[in-house]
Amino acid sequence: MTVIESPRTPARRAPRRGVNLEKWGWIYMRASGVVLVVLIFGHLFVNLMVGEGVKAIDFGFVGGKWADPFWQWWDVLMLWLALIHGANGMRTIVNDYTNPGTVQRILKGALLLSTVVLIVLGTLVVFTFDPCPAGSPAELLPSFCPAA
Repeated sequence: MTVIESPRTPARRAPRRGVNLEKWGWIYMRASGVVLVVLIFGHLFVNLMVGEGVKAIDFGFVGGKWADPFWQWWDVLMLWLALIHGANGMRTIVNDYTNPGTVQRILKGALLLSTVVLIVLGTLVVFTFDPCPAGSPAELLPSFCPAA
């Protein structure tokens, strides 16, 4: 008995519409990881190796460092990239270990909310930091603040 099989048509993927967010998330993780390595090692080198090393890190050191816009942007870029990188990694874990539905949406929403709040608060701290607030008692101000 001979069985005649009809030729199978090759399976084709349906054309995707819109932006492939998973692909761009994957690319972001690789690119941000490389940039973060540079930012973190630069941060550690300046804080621990230049000058007096770890002994010099205090309120005055941070105040002096954040008086320079270069270091403000360095630290903010490091903050943004690290928080988004970590949140994207957590999003991947949520996708892997939860079924699509209410729980997954709640976890991703909490992750998004916490990431946005931390980015906003961290950015505000860096750009509004004033180690020499006007009207403060002189004995409470760091030594590098001008006398009022």
